[in-house]
Amino acid sequence: MSLLARLAPHLPYVRRYARALTGDQATGDNYVRVALEALAAGERQLPSDMTPRVALYHVFHAIWSATGAQLEDGSAIEGDDAAHRLMRISPRSRQAFLLTALEGFTPSEAAQILAVDPRTVERLIAEAQSDIDAELATDVLIIEDEAIISADIESLVKELGHRVTGTATTHDEAVDAVSRHKPGLVLADIQLADGSSGIDAVKDILKRFDVPVIFITAFPERLLTGERPEPTFLITKPFQPETVKAAISQALFFHPSRQKQAA
Repeated sequence: MSLLARLAPHLPYVRRYARALTGDQATGDNYVRVALEALAAGERQLPSDMTPRVALYHVFHAIWSATGAQLEDGSAIEGDDAAHRLMRISPRSRQAFLLTALEGFTPSEAAQILAVDPRTVERLIAEAQSDIDAELATDVLIIEDEAIISADIESLVKELGHRVTGTATTHDEAVDAVSRHKPGLVLADIQLADGSSGIDAVKDILKRFDVPVIFITAFPERLLTGERPEPTFLITKPFQPETVKAAISQALFFHPSRQKQAA
């Protein structure tokens, strides 16, 4: 298989990543072009111990470093609040965050791409999440019928600097809570105290407000049925605290309505 054939499926994604990293499609495309030219000329090789996609991103970063790893300051970006926020994150943290949150790489894959160890990637991601959460602090509604789990989630939310303005254990309580205070984020279980559905509660909330939602549930199969739009953020119980924290950061950062309102 030719080099182009191997890399072609991944080029739209590395272009997306380069644009997010630089804040400008033309600038990002220039870095991608230089990386591809280096591969075509034999100046760079795709590492054989990596998958083609990981290897392509690795070469992209090698070129980046070789050319001074210049990152744009975002001053020329217009009408894209998410891009401006990205530019305020330190460069290495920005790379680790985008590779995992936007591109879907695991921390181990991101470590290969950045030529660092996985612990360094995890530290960089945590730094990026801290920057994001400090800037995007919001009001959170928790829909959860198990008191201990609800308290654990509330503690995690507060650790990130957000405010819990409502907790609910049933569909009706959740709907009543949003009628009293609009949330900026909803964390919802599926099976609620009185047998009502967290899915239905969220559907009713979204009819009124366009807010990011994270489902935290022991019954993920009830969402992943193909009968309704599958949620972007789904965490299975028992959950790891860092997984919840990462999902909160990503949900707030990438939610379209938030970006549109802030632009």
